[in-house]
Amino acid sequence: MLILREIRESKKISRYRLSKMAGIRESTLQNIENSNDPNPTFKVMCKIADALEITLDELRKD
Repeated sequence: MLILREIRESKKISRYRLSKMAGIRESTLQNIENSNDPNPTFKVMCKIADALEITLDELRKD
């Protein structure tokens, strides 16, 4: 999910830091960003959106 990486990098947040902020594994974020996990769970995406202070719709633009 390229948009996730773009948002994360625009906010100058490392993958490690975002994983800690969202309470998920860094490898989960890596898999989502690299499209190795094309269907992440709703719960995981909510945690990511909340940590980035964005809406789920912003993550769907990809």
